[in-house]
Amino acid sequence: MSAFHYRYVAGRKPETLLLLHGTGGNEDDLLAIGERVMPGAGLLSPRGQVIENGMPRFFRRFAEGVFDEEDIKARAAELGEFLVEQAREQGFDADRLMALGYSNGANIAAAMLLTGAARFQRAVLVRPMVPLQPEVLPDLTGTEVLLAAGLYDSMGTPVQTRRLASLLESAGATVTEHAERTGHQMTQGDIVAAGRWLTRK
Repeated sequence: MSAFHYRYVAGRKPETLLLLHGTGGNEDDLLAIGERVMPGAGLLSPRGQVIENGMPRFFRRFAEGVFDEEDIKARAAELGEFLVEQAREQGFDADRLMALGYSNGANIAAAMLLTGAARFQRAVLVRPMVPLQPEVLPDLTGTEVLLAAGLYDSMGTPVQTRRLASLLESAGATVTEHAERTGHQMTQGDIVAAGRWLTRK
């Protein structure tokens, strides 16, 4: 049985949406957004297991923007195992798994893709950074990724977003970029864009 605290909401559609919160969030943070962007999909929302100054995160960092890459790899693998376990326990189709991550959650989702720890049919990464530089890129052919940047974001800058886009494209993913005139926070514009992108035919 997984050590993750999590919420699972069964859906009436075949897709399941993995929800990955930002620093200081928890398994309840993105449920309402998940219901809005993919109505009827199953929702799986784990809580990060790393605690930084009392705040849950998905991996360790040495300072703001300075990540512990070895920990990222281990945590990405652990989260990938959790997804396999949950697909078996809850009975959802792992091949119809989507992801929505914000900030630290976007970074762990990107790390899972870049390390091959998980495959998502589609993934929305809101305010991501480049979590690590893999020695060997996985084959992400068939994976679609939406990167949502804040034009005035001093953390997940548009330059970081473009670097991540380049990495994912080099691995074979199809990348769409979206930008909001805001900082690091997620906006209604991001949510609307995510919903349109995730549910398009």
